[in-house]
Amino acid sequence: MKRIVILGGGESGAGAAVLAHKQGFDVFLSDSSAIKPRYKEWLDKYSIRWEEGKHTEELILNADEVIKSPGIPDKAPLIVKIREKAIPIISEIEFAGRYTNAYTVCITGSNGKTTTTSLIYHMMQKAGLNVGLAGNIGNSFAYQVAENNFDYYVIELSSFQLDGVYEFKPDIAILLNITPDHLDRYDYKMQNYVESKFRITKNLSEDDCFIFCSDDAVTIEQLKRIVLRAQQLPFSIRSKDNQTSWIENEHLFINYDDSDFCMSINELSLKGKHNIYNSMAAGIAGHVLNIRKEVIRESLSDFQGVEHRLEPILTIKGVKYINDSKATNVNSTWYALESMDTPVVWIVGGVDKGNDYSELMDLVKAKVKAIVCLGVDNAKLHKAFGDVISVMVDARSAEEAVQQAYKLASPGDAVLLSPACASFDLFDNYEDRGRKFKAAVREL
Repeated sequence: MKRIVILGGGESGAGAAVLAHKQGFDVFLSDSSAIKPRYKEWLDKYSIRWEEGKHTEELILNADEVIKSPGIPDKAPLIVKIREKAIPIISEIEFAGRYTNAYTVCITGSNGKTTTTSLIYHMMQKAGLNVGLAGNIGNSFAYQVAENNFDYYVIELSSFQLDGVYEFKPDIAILLNITPDHLDRYDYKMQNYVESKFRITKNLSEDDCFIFCSDDAVTIEQLKRIVLRAQQLPFSIRSKDNQTSWIENEHLFINYDDSDFCMSINELSLKGKHNIYNSMAAGIAGHVLNIRKEVIRESLSDFQGVEHRLEPILTIKGVKYINDSKATNVNSTWYALESMDTPVVWIVGGVDKGNDYSELMDLVKAKVKAIVCLGVDNAKLHKAFGDVISVMVDARSAEEAVQQAYKLASPGDAVLLSPACASFDLFDNYEDRGRKFKAAVREL
């Protein structure tokens, strides 16, 4: 019996374990940290062997194949040992893809992927399709393949998930943009990260579709380097030439298969330039899926947005509080600041991933009146913005950050949590950071 070892007992690892068990493999799951009770229940229900708080090498290095959590870096000593033994290492996405014939719509990009994935899922549900939401959002792809029988999946894919993909193939692949992110995992080489994102196109055939932003210079440059067999469906807000979707006279147009879809950008439920891009990508996907135009239009105009992404919380004494905790890189924060139309008290900071803050400088000068640094080490932020913003204070908790911002904001201002950094210095993850921020705002 083939032995499958799973490293990491979170959503993706526990889901992969259930699927591997159901497929008749000898399964062992190992996590160097504690496993959440919910996932232990999954494992115990199927009598899957597991360990937590350690990695027992003799139980791992005898695997026929290893499924690795996306959070474990390739440089981890255990991963190096597994590779030295020539044991294949794959991602949960790759594994789950072997056991489903469902139609897959896969979305990647440095920014906007959760919003776009959720929007497409909303559209497909509205169209009455039997669809699952998976990947970096929703339930584990593998768990759903094991437990459900969906005809379609909308899957958000991070670069880390794509790194473990070899044979998996989307039917529709969407690449929104590529800006520097996670460079610490890619030897600080942008090209390594770019190639990681482009793995989404690796196995596309003539029957598949590749939807991409032709305004994104990095994407276009990489496209010149590779041969792509799939149907290419570009979108742009700068040009209408040779585009599948474009903007003209404040209207969003889509021309796929001679459709003549058009709607005012003022009808889009998601505001800001970045969300026009997300809406275009979703609209093209809807056309490829043969969803009726009325349903596409309705979905683009009534979608409610994503938690922790420019999420309005409350207005207190004339000050708007906005949770954009999901902005874990500079480019995400750029879009958040760009969409602000009032003076901003900006809460920023966390674990820096090799950030270059200079690209935010013009927006900070134009829109930010005070900065609250929320992190263990804020020296780089003070160095970047100390000469431009006269009021900069430090905070070591969400409560403290909100209290400081409350003192600094005046009626008509916005307090924006848009950290441009990972959250792991003070929080479990960006959701934990966002929820603690929201709780602190509600305590005011």
